[in-house]
Amino acid sequence: MITKKLRYLVFFGYVSCIFSQTEEVAIHNVIDSYVLGTAYNQSEKVLSAFLPGANMFLDHKDKPLFIMKVEEYANRIDGSKAGQFNGRITNILNIDRFGGIATAKLEVLLPEANLRFIDYLLLKKLDDGWKIISKTAGSENTDKNGEKVLLVVSNVSKQGDSELPAGNSFSEVVVAYDEYKKAGYHVDVVSPKGGKIPLAYINPADSLQLQYLYDTDFIYAISHTQKPEEISPDDYVVLQFTGGSAPIFDIPQNIELQDIAMKIYENNGVIAAVCHGTAGIVNLKTKDGQYLIKNKRVNGVPDSHESKQLPHYAQYPFIIETLLKERGGNFYHSKIGTPHMEVDGRLVTGQNSLSSEMVTRKSIEISKKLIASKLIK
Repeated sequence: MITKKLRYLVFFGYVSCIFSQTEEVAIHNVIDSYVLGTAYNQSEKVLSAFLPGANMFLDHKDKPLFIMKVEEYANRIDGSKAGQFNGRITNILNIDRFGGIATAKLEVLLPEANLRFIDYLLLKKLDDGWKIISKTAGSENTDKNGEKVLLVVSNVSKQGDSELPAGNSFSEVVVAYDEYKKAGYHVDVVSPKGGKIPLAYINPADSLQLQYLYDTDFIYAISHTQKPEEISPDDYVVLQFTGGSAPIFDIPQNIELQDIAMKIYENNGVIAAVCHGTAGIVNLKTKDGQYLIKNKRVNGVPDSHESKQLPHYAQYPFIIETLLKERGGNFYHSKIGTPHMEVDGRLVTGQNSLSSEMVTRKSIEISKKLIASKLIK
């Protein structure tokens, strides 16, 4: 059985089955073989991913550069444990392709050894397909254990039936991403359609936003968002709906995202939402058919804080505060322009972008306690 730590590998197999063999998918498949082989002690998969005789340029405690052939590397894999997961957790951080060449950046975690590696792979398309032609890697000590968070964002670029622009709040995405990364989590991003997402409210005068405008791993994540069908809910300890002018138009209505959110919650994970991202929780239902928010303390954008005189207000498919109340939520908020958060068990909600940091930190606090007590499945 594939462990939750390596579930992302299923995504690549799934993609290769339902999509045409694009160059990007072919590259993913090669990386998939390398990652599966190293994680499940399968030397033949590792060899199939590399050009025969390919060099690996690795760290060594006694020399500045240690060069190993891929065949020697594969021979060091314990074949007696073939098919057994060895605890090696891998996340793809970045892939860049130009014609028949590509690079890939991977994060490899060995939690039991408290080690984190960064692998850089160089790939080339040959007559028999894509191959890894070289690898280099560096390592550092870490306390990261491979736990993952899922950020939910929107694909909508226009508000309703109007020509008014819409987008995801850059600050809310950045704050959440940064806080979860600092806490040791890997962050994935999902949208209803996958791929690139529209952004709004970018403020390059803000030092954190400026930092992430130039962070290639972050930019890759938000320009290659995953589709709902590519997500395995068992992988995640937190799901967070971020806000902006776009999410209200495509997130609440997406049945697949609702299912993902509730499976994470039913696995004792945390559901968080900020500002207009709280639209994402209005339709969530438990197994008994009750709305998740029923009889729970909740927060979101108060209707009194909306700019009702502006044309975008008329485009909203519903009013967040009104619907939260209609579905049994006990709605609380504070005055306009101030951060506010409500916490009810494993549901954490905030009323505006100023609340992003506190909502994210509270979600981290709750999830870490659940992980420590082994309550998250």
